[in-house]
Amino acid sequence: MSLSPAVKAFPTPEQVSTFEDKLSHDLAQRAFKANGAFSSETSFEPERATNAKTESYVTAEGDVKAEGYISVEGSAKAERDDTASAINEQDVAHRFSKAAVQYNSIAGVQRIIAKQALANLPIDLQGTALDIGCGTGIHTQTLANKGAAATGVDIAEGMLAQAGKMYSDPIFVEGSAVDLPFCDSQFSTVFSSMALQWVSDTGLVANEIARVLENSGIAELAIMVAGSFSELKTARKVAQLPQAETYMPTTAQWVNGFKQSGLSLQRVITKDYVDTHCDIMSLLRSVKGVGAGETGRKQPPLTRRDIKKLAMAYSNMSGVESKLPLTYRVSHFRLEKR
Repeated sequence: MSLSPAVKAFPTPEQVSTFEDKLSHDLAQRAFKANGAFSSETSFEPERATNAKTESYVTAEGDVKAEGYISVEGSAKAERDDTASAINEQDVAHRFSKAAVQYNSIAGVQRIIAKQALANLPIDLQGTALDIGCGTGIHTQTLANKGAAATGVDIAEGMLAQAGKMYSDPIFVEGSAVDLPFCDSQFSTVFSSMALQWVSDTGLVANEIARVLENSGIAELAIMVAGSFSELKTARKVAQLPQAETYMPTTAQWVNGFKQSGLSLQRVITKDYVDTHCDIMSLLRSVKGVGAGETGRKQPPLTRRDIKKLAMAYSNMSGVESKLPLTYRVSHFRLEKR
């Protein structure tokens, strides 16, 4: 994995005519680098598996503590919400059920993100732990290995079927993050990695986490936020292809939801994890293969000509044909119920 700059400024239609005249390499490079690389102002739990730098939306006041987290004070930096359509949870459940069998073998960047989120938890967990969006149960089992009585919940039947085959220690339950099938104050720890970005209502999720947490309980959440997949969005823009609508709330929206739920925000750090692919088909399959994809209005499938245009745009922007980057922007939250 390697760092590539995220892009927020796109070329205008006047700057990009048609691909029949072929893209200007210099123009594509400028489009890709318009926003520059992220600065690394604060430390985070060391992660040797990725070279992605971080952009912190709060001011960290110290190094990583023994338990593996950072104490911070500050307010979230506002992010522009350029997402449009609400998420259909039935569609999400269907996509992830289809991806269940192959998920563990191809979800490389997701494993790295989850490893960071798990490292942020105390080494030894006491009491009960809930893994929201548990998928195939691999991280639920890690919570059990840390000493907790672990339960996993997911909306995708296919994922839960895989989890039940692979692990016998945790309990796995079908349910939605916006309506958790558990009693009030049932868990001392709530964990979630790369799942809550697919929910339909951030406020409901925040309220549900607050409801099922016991007093003094903690939540450690890794959530993909708006700004993810920026390179793919820019390449579509340059190639003059319709945008695939992938709705993701902003970090600021999550912060507001947690505050309104009564949870105490202990820390939020936003980090870019950049995956690289050898060609455009590998990149597109990686997104589809882990269940991620369109969450708004459906777009027609890409034709061969569309894919060729997209591949040319991506290669010209990255500058290296065999290294196509894809950014997963993730906010790591630590919350406490007081």
